[in-house]
Amino acid sequence: MTLDPVTVGIAAGRLTSILDEQQATLVRTAFSTIVRESEDLACGVFDRAGRMLGQSHSGTPGHINAMATGLEHVVNAYPADTLDPGDVLITNDPWMTAGQINDLTVVTPVFRGERTVGFFASTCHAPDIGGRLLSAEASDVFEEGLRLPILKLARGGEMNEDLLALIRANVRTPRETVGDLYAQMAANDVGARSLLRCLDDLGLEDLEAVGAEIRRRSEDAMRAAIAKLPDGRYEATGYSDGFGERIVLQLAAIIDGDEITLDFAGSSPQSEHGINVVLNYTHAYASFALKAAVAPGVPHNDGSFTPVHVTAPEGSILNCRPPAPVASRHAVGHFLPGVVLAALAPVLERHAAGSSDALWITVWSPFNLTLFQSGGAGAWSGRDGRNSSGFPSAVASVPTEVFELSAPVVQRERSLRTDSGGAGRWRGGLGQTSIMSLREGDAWRVSALGDRTTVPAPGADGGHDGAVGEITVDGSALPTKRLTSLAPDAHVRLDLPGGGGVGDPRERDPQAVLRDVVDGYVSVEAAKTLYGVTVRQTREGRVLGPEDFEIEENA
Repeated sequence: MTLDPVTVGIAAGRLTSILDEQQATLVRTAFSTIVRESEDLACGVFDRAGRMLGQSHSGTPGHINAMATGLEHVVNAYPADTLDPGDVLITNDPWMTAGQINDLTVVTPVFRGERTVGFFASTCHAPDIGGRLLSAEASDVFEEGLRLPILKLARGGEMNEDLLALIRANVRTPRETVGDLYAQMAANDVGARSLLRCLDDLGLEDLEAVGAEIRRRSEDAMRAAIAKLPDGRYEATGYSDGFGERIVLQLAAIIDGDEITLDFAGSSPQSEHGINVVLNYTHAYASFALKAAVAPGVPHNDGSFTPVHVTAPEGSILNCRPPAPVASRHAVGHFLPGVVLAALAPVLERHAAGSSDALWITVWSPFNLTLFQSGGAGAWSGRDGRNSSGFPSAVASVPTEVFELSAPVVQRERSLRTDSGGAGRWRGGLGQTSIMSLREGDAWRVSALGDRTTVPAPGADGGHDGAVGEITVDGSALPTKRLTSLAPDAHVRLDLPGGGGVGDPRERDPQAVLRDVVDGYVSVEAAKTLYGVTVRQTREGRVLGPEDFEIEENA
């Protein structure tokens, strides 16, 4: 079938709108704060062969990109022609989708008459999936909770009640976990109905021809962007705290014409703790970083993946063998974009400093409440880093009011962390500080999945490193990535890391330093010692404005 460019453009635009509608439905009908507030999710549409044609405007790369490669496993298990109207599929197998069993993928085939024309799918982080509370303490994936192979969640429109009973019996939050599954199915149904209307409006029988053209355009654009980069081998090394052991992430980015290979040979071997990453997840964050760096405007679909090859040795930390524990795989996987950007620095127009990278996740028990928080992003040449930015995860935090309504926990402080951004001509983004206490109850526990507590975000081109993170209980260090019991009157302090700076701090515009002091981003002491700018506070008070500070020009 020959399609004119206008029809292809309209179809692509309609698909994007439909996917945003799918995601809005999911967020508005979800039961858990993880989906409803933090939007730790992804929504996508796929052709009959399981090739991704588009995604909603937001969503975490670790979900959407892993789902994009994972649908191949789903279609292999249940080919399009073997499904019936009303069937819905589900899996949380880490090696098939998003790398941990807390992430549940729900896939709904779209039927036009008696024929499957495509799939809508979503991946969401479940509030609980049983096993150990989310941490890195398990010794294998079996300890981490209920692992579901690719199964039918519904058959012919009838829910698989046996499977739902099994899930309810094995999770701590049956209402929220199963409620989110219903929200995922409802969102997929909304996408399917809108897609059928779109096909009718455009006079198309299915997605095959228009989908192939959408993928071809993205592939051509991605190849053109890669072809502009000089051929060669570009290397970088990154580090993570690990689970008490230093994790090395070694990358060789090999550019050859209009294709690129991101080879992670030389990275640490897989760990005995739950920080291992499956290849699906490695591919997800590595390919995301490449696209963001060289072709951010190219529509995101299977075509944009085609010229990008991601490899890691089997048995390494980035391509672990089952049944390796993987619950905290983000604590390593989120470092991959920074390593990719560092390797490509010689061929990019602007250099980036390191970011805080790994999303901080704290799970508060016995309430099973999950709080996502982000540290500072690294600066770029010509731009300061973003404060408390959800890079690379794009996952939002839960508002304090919602958090405190969901559990008897008080967030006593939530502020930007002064001086945490690495000094530089362009300053690194600041981390944040939170202090938590128990409002009522006899005891509580926390699993704090934090990183960059020993390895700071590196600066670039003479910029300083960002501040490392720290987790303390009443002034004493709290272990990370493991469940810790707390006294009823304990105060838990979370100081998230800052991003690295770019360039010599002494070259920063003094007026920019003054604004940083006024805003509380940089202390008066750091302005003088790191930036060489002496700022004087002209009056005392609890509330100070720009007029209450000035630069001592003769200092």
